Amino acid sequence: MAFCLGFSGFAQKKYLTHFESSGGKETPFYNDVISYFQNLANDFKEVKIAGMGMTDAGLPLHVVLFDRKGEFDPKEWHANNRLVLLINNGIHPGEPDGIDASMMFLRDVLLKKIDVPENLAIAIIPVYNLGGHLNRGSFSRVNQNGPETYGFRGNARNYDLNRDFIKADTKNAKSFQQIFNWLRPQVFIDTHVSNGADYQHVMTLISTQHNRLGGKLGTYLDQDLNPMLYEKMKTKDFPMVPYVNAYGSKPEDGWNQFKDSGRYSSGYAALFGTLGFMPETHMLKPYVQRVNSTYALFETFIEVFHQEGSKIVEMAKADRLAKTTQKEFALNHELDKNQNSIIEFLGYESGQKPSEISGLPRLYYDRTKPFTKEVKFFDTYTDGLVIEKPKAYIIPQAWYPVIENLQRNDIHMEQLKNDTTIQVTVYKILDFQTGQRPFEGHYLHTNIQVEKSQSQMDFRKGDFLVEMDQETNRYIMEVLEPQGEDSFFAWNFFDTILQAKEGFSAYVFEDLAADYLNQNPELRKQLEEEKAKNEELAKSASAQLRWVHEHSPWKEKEHNRYPVFRVEY
Repeated sequence: MAFCLGFSGFAQKKYLTHFESSGGKETPFYNDVISYFQNLANDFKEVKIAGMGMTDAGLPLHVVLFDRKGEFDPKEWHANNRLVLLINNGIHPGEPDGIDASMMFLRDVLLKKIDVPENLAIAIIPVYNLGGHLNRGSFSRVNQNGPETYGFRGNARNYDLNRDFIKADTKNAKSFQQIFNWLRPQVFIDTHVSNGADYQHVMTLISTQHNRLGGKLGTYLDQDLNPMLYEKMKTKDFPMVPYVNAYGSKPEDGWNQFKDSGRYSSGYAALFGTLGFMPETHMLKPYVQRVNSTYALFETFIEVFHQEGSKIVEMAKADRLAKTTQKEFALNHELDKNQNSIIEFLGYESGQKPSEISGLPRLYYDRTKPFTKEVKFFDTYTDGLVIEKPKAYIIPQAWYPVIENLQRNDIHMEQLKNDTTIQVTVYKILDFQTGQRPFEGHYLHTNIQVEKSQSQMDFRKGDFLVEMDQETNRYIMEVLEPQGEDSFFAWNFFDTILQAKEGFSAYVFEDLAADYLNQNPELRKQLEEEKAKNEELAKSASAQLRWVHEHSPWKEKEHNRYPVFRVEY
C-alpha cells in the first residue's frame, strides 16, 4: 500500500513524508506537517494552502485545497456541479493516521499515481486540533500500537473537539463551521482511531446514520454507497466492518450502529445534507497498517467518485433543495431493535483468565483463535420526535451567542426594520433533567418538556427573523427546537431563563393574593381543586401562596419562557 510505494530520483527525496522516512514508526510535528503541504502548494499550481480562522492554541486553522482547474472557489465549484470532498485530520491528535495518510494521498494525486475525476475538488484540514497536536507525548494513548510519539485528545483548553460541532465553545469549532459552510462539501471524512474490543479488522467505519441523514442520500448511503466501500476495501486486503460499538458485550453477539448526533463531526455534516464518514482504524494494529488502511480508504472513495460522483452531486443538490419546502422534521431518533442487517465479522475468541494484578477473572482475546462469523448489526433508527416547521423563528437581538452561531453556519436572517407586534407561538419549559456532572464544559439538559401557547408579542427593531425556506432548515430545527437532544437549549445557551429574577415577601403578598383571589373566583376554585388532589399543597401555606403567585400577573413572564419564538403559517 502507500508505505510500499516507491519513487525515483528527485521526487523520492523531496516528497517523502516523515512517516515513510521513519519506516512507519513516527508521525511529524505540527510545523513539519504544514511545511510539507506548503511545499506542495509551492510546487504544484493545483494546490493552495491558507489559514482560515483561529484556534484556541493561538495559531490559524489551515485548509489545503486541490483543484486541477486552479479555481479554488467553492461557489464556482457548486455552480459547475462539481463534487467537493473535505477531509478532516487530527481532531484527536493521538490518532494521527489520517494526517500521514493525507500527506501521501495528496502527493500521489499530484504525481498522478492516483487518478482523480476531473470534476473533483478536495479540501484537507491537515491538523484540526492544533493544541492537542502540540501537546506531544507517548503515554496518553495507553493501549495504542504506535506511532512512537503523538498528540493529546483534548485541545488547548482541554475540549474534545468531536463534541463541539453544535455548541462551538472553541475557536477551532467556530473556524470549522465557517470553513464547512464555505465549502459545502457533498462528502466529508473525519479520520480517527478506535479503542475497545480486539479483532482482525484494521479499519472500521462510522457512516453517518442513514435514517437521520434521510432523503435520496440516506437511501443511497445505505443501499449503494456503503456496500461499494466495503466491497472495494475487501479487495485491497482491508476488509471493514462498521465501528465496533460493542461495549459491555462480545462483538460476536452483534452491536448497535453508533448514533452520530449533531455534536459529532459526521452528524453535524449530515444536518447540511452531506455524506459524513468517520474511519476508525484499530488501535492494536501496527501504525504502518493503520496509515495504509486509511490511505486505501481514500483511494476507495476516489474509485467510487469515478463511478458515482455526478450522481452524488445531483442527489445532494436535490436533498438540499427539498429541505426548503419540507414541512416536518424528525429529531431525537431512536434505535429500532426489531430490525437488523447481517455483517461478516472477523474476530478473535475471547475468554476469562486470572488477573496477574488482582487474581480475579479478566477479559482477554486469543489471537491464536481467529474466527469469521455473521453477526447482527442494528442500523435502523426511527423518528423520536416529529415537529412541523414554522414559517419563521424570531430571535431577540439580545441572544447574540445564538445569533452568531447561526451566522457562522450560513443561516440567512433579516433584522426587523421597526418595532413590531407579531402573533407567535411561545414555548414554556415545563420540565427537564440535567446531568449531575459536567460534559465538555456543560451540564446537558435532557427529557425536555414544553407547553405551547399563542401570544401577541412586541419585538424591537433589530431583532432577527429566520425564514424557514432555506437549504439549512434541518440544522435550524435541530438547534432552535428546545426538545432536540443537541439543541441550543440542551447545551445551556438559555439557562438564564430557568432562574426567576423576582420574588415576593410573604407577609405583603398575603393581602395582595387574597384580594386577587376574591376578584378571580375561578382561580380560587382552581386552587381548591389542586389542594384536593395534592395533600402536600393543602398542608403548606407557603406552597399555596407560591401557587397563587405563579398564576398571577406578578409572576415574571420571562421565567421559563423560551426566548425563541415561532411564527406559524
